[in-house]
Formats: sequence, structure tokens, C-alpha cells
Amino acid sequence: MKKNTLLLLFWLILLVSAMAQSKPTIAVVSIDTKDLEIDNLTMAGIVRLELEKINKFEVLDRYDVSDIITKNNIDPEQCFGKNAVTQAGQLLKSDKMLTGSAEKIGDKIIIILRLIDVPGARVETTSVMEYLNAQDEIQTMVLISINELLGIPNDPHLVDLLINYNLPITTMKTTMSLNGPRMGATYTSGETGERMQAAKDEGGFNMFPVSSMFGYQFEKQYLSSGDFQALVEMVVTVNGLESGTFIPSVTLLNGFRFNKSGLEIGLGPIFRAVKVARGYYQDGKWFLEYEQPELPVGATILERLDNRGNVKPSLGLIVAFGKTFHSGYLNIPINVYASPRKDGTVMGITFGFNTTQRPKL
Repeated sequence: MKKNTLLLLFWLILLVSAMAQSKPTIAVVSIDTKDLEIDNLTMAGIVRLELEKINKFEVLDRYDVSDIITKNNIDPEQCFGKNAVTQAGQLLKSDKMLTGSAEKIGDKIIIILRLIDVPGARVETTSVMEYLNAQDEIQTMVLISINELLGIPNDPHLVDLLINYNLPITTMKTTMSLNGPRMGATYTSGETGERMQAAKDEGGFNMFPVSSMFGYQFEKQYLSSGDFQALVEMVVTVNGLESGTFIPSVTLLNGFRFNKSGLEIGLGPIFRAVKVARGYYQDGKWFLEYEQPELPVGATILERLDNRGNVKPSLGLIVAFGKTFHSGYLNIPINVYASPRKDGTVMGITFGFNTTQRPKL
């Protein structure tokens, strides 16, 4: 009796082990592709390969699949729908069928996979994944999609590299362009301000303490996320026209703007063209180097603003803060700015206007 019990237990263990080792069969006839560098059958081969690696199914050999569907007049280029795939699965005597599509749309690749239960003639699970348009990584995308279809955890690093997450919608309501004219006034302090106001026979520019500014602002947005915009701005201006002086400048700013509040901050370099001359001070007076036949003993040669000198480029830093006011489609940006320097800080205020433009289609 004991011997028979042990024998029965042995056969039960073998039966359970055999059942545990048996895997459901699965077949792939074709995967529909559109606007990709690979065709349907190649894509099906990649899917079949990744299924083999997962080792959850007994994947039917592609040659056996091709032989049976050819004998039964099934066109693999048309075998994508549930009914056609189920019919093919019944002929192949497969437990499961995997079908789907891979398509390039714009700057993304969309892979849709469907796992079909052949006996039940129903779609068991579906996976829809959007990827970046990196066609060299199609095989990795297929792996991620199959894992998603079968509930297998994916490597988060691979997902982060390839998944095309939806970006915020950018419309007239979420972006604002402030290209347009600018005008305002500037004040220069320190020694530079004194030189600008000095008489011309002393090398000054005979300017008012506050000078006018006229120009135009160009900007290009490089980031938009909801209410936030990051942009590059270029402002071209001329100053001092009311004093008969022409002082050009070009400012480049990296700007950050909040569309709802209209608040903005910018930071960047400013390039000016100014007249400077070499000379020295003696008894508090300024003398030009080239006007003196002989330099006094101990004289220190300096370079400073002088309308009798030569035009030279000048580089500085500018920091700007602003707010945009709205009246219907009219935008009115107002900005204050400062350009700090040891010999004289430039401060100013500008305003401009433009109207909201509809995006070009």
C-alpha cells in the first residue's frame, strides 16, 4: 500500500511539473508599418524575437506560420484585424496571436500592439505607446511595448529616453510675442555722465542729463510651458538724438516671462559704439595726448569718453525688469533697466506696443 502511494505521488509530481513547464503558444503573422524605414515582415520579425526573449510563450516559427497561411490563401499584408488574425490563429492551432501597427506621425512613432485570445476570439489586452522619432531604436521600443502589453515592468531609464511625453499646448492664449518699437529715456551717473554733459570744447558731448532712446525689439521664444516663456531678445537702439548725438547700441537678453501676470526679467550683454581718446589729467584738467608736444613728468595716460576721439566698441552688462499691460489685443510692455559700470551706471525706462498676431498655419 505504501509503495502504491509513493508511486502515485511520483506520477502526480511529474504531471504537475509537465503542466508547469508547458507554455501557451503564440504566433505573429505581420505588423502593419507606415512611414518607417522597415516593412511589415521585418517589424513582425522584431516582435517575434522579443517575444522569444521574454520566454512566456512558445513562439511559432516564422517559416511554419508562413507555410500555413500561404496554403490557406491568407495575405500577411492584410492580416491585421481581429477577425482575420483569429482565423489565422485557428489554422495555426495557436493559443494567442499578436498583431498591431507601428506608424510615424510628425515627430513621434506610435506603436499599437494587441494580444488576441484565439479560442475566445477576443482582444485580451492592448498597448498604445508614443515614442520619439528614433528609428534606430525600434527594437528597444518593441521591447518596451511588449512588456507594457504583458504587464512586465520596464527599465525606467529606457522609458525616459524613448517615450514621447505630451508637451504643453502652445497657442495664442499661452504665448505672447512682443516684437515691436521701443522708446524711452536714460540717465547716466558718475564720471561718464559728467563727460556726456560737458561742453564740446572740453571733449564732452553737451548732452542733457536725461537722454532719449528709440529702437526696436526682436524676440524668439525657445521654451513655452503653460504660463511660462523663455526667450532670446535683441534690442537695437540709438540714444541722444535731442542733443544732436548718435549713440547706437545692441542689447542681447535671455528673458523669462510669465504670460498671465505679464512680469518679465532679462539679463545679457550690451554693445555700444562710443568715442574715446587717450590723455592725462594735470591740475584737474584733461589734456589729449596727441595735442601735447611733450608729456609732463609723471603723467599717467588714460582712455576716456571724448568727442574728439575715435569710435570704439564698448561692452557692458544689462539687467531689465518689466511688466506688460493689455488692452484687448494691444500689448504695452514697460521695462526698467540698469547697466552698472565703475565709471558710471546707465539707468533707463522704456515702453513700446504691439498687437497679438495669429499664429501662421
